[in-house]
Amino acid sequence: MLALTFSTGVADAVGYLGLDKVFTGNMTGNIVILGMAVAGAKGLPVLGPAVALLGFMFGAAVAGRALRGRGSAWTGVTTRILVAAGCLLALTTILLALPLGLEPSSVHLVAAGILATTMGAQAAAARQLAVKDVTTVVVTSTITGLAADSWLGARVSQPWIRRILAIVLISSGAVVGALLLPFGISYGVGLSAGITLACAWMGHAFGRTRTKSPSPVIERVQTMS
Repeated sequence: MLALTFSTGVADAVGYLGLDKVFTGNMTGNIVILGMAVAGAKGLPVLGPAVALLGFMFGAAVAGRALRGRGSAWTGVTTRILVAAGCLLALTTILLALPLGLEPSSVHLVAAGILATTMGAQAAAARQLAVKDVTTVVVTSTITGLAADSWLGARVSQPWIRRILAIVLISSGAVVGALLLPFGISYGVGLSAGITLACAWMGHAFGRTRTKSPSPVIERVQTMS
């Protein structure tokens, strides 16, 4: 989840700096941009943030339906959601890298929509896993908990290492995404794709719940009853 948080920072940097001020993971930013644009603020995009917002909601809805009725543990469905997200990111990398002869603004709009869709699916999967203070797409609640539970606040026990790592990693991802941008938009998206696929493999290999088959005695009792 922390690795996916880093990946979100990369994707958001690519979206905001390379795709005309579009946040692909932080939907609060898109809603604020849309609000200011509706109020008449100049130089703010409308279509890109709107597409990203709809894409994020669509991805979260599809993942939520797939995860319906499942517990807060890593399952095969979780793996498939992240693999699908990683593959979509890889396809977006190709879309941005190859000279397809299309209008750049159209390509960027499609890329923003796909990126936001993958982030929505990722956020829904993270929500189902319920790792405290690691939503993978935003850190506002994490910062709130870190400050509110600190020595200056409520002075209660807290997972401060996890919270600090989440904040640092999403910021570090943004730094890396911004540094990769001069080489091309596709580099940051490709990095996010690789991280997502690696997390899917690690979760599948080490994080899944494995249901043990009952012993022959238990099976016999169940059959008799």
